[in-house]
Amino acid sequence: MGSRKFDIEAVAKAIEADAGEALPDLRQALKEAKEGVGRVTTPEQILVRQARQKSGLTQADFAERIGTPVATLRDWEQGRFTPPGAALKLLRLIVKHPELSAELAVA
Repeated sequence: MGSRKFDIEAVAKAIEADAGEALPDLRQALKEAKEGVGRVTTPEQILVRQARQKSGLTQADFAERIGTPVATLRDWEQGRFTPPGAALKLLRLIVKHPELSAELAVA
């Protein structure tokens, strides 16, 4: 495999510049990657992120749309907790039909 030598701060700054925003957990994730002990990403985490990204909303706006606290949404996206069954079903629908998130704003 490739070398694990890289400057965490330089890589973090480049990623944040590309993203256009500060990414709070990025340096910790890069440190873990460098040490070879990264986090496990679950299918539920991917689903939550996909649904929000397809809706085009920020975490705060998306959390409001689906009726959950933004801290809970962050916990779901970061894998600290798994969304309950009904929320998973809603997220799957939003991934397939992103326009549904707009309808939730008026529901």
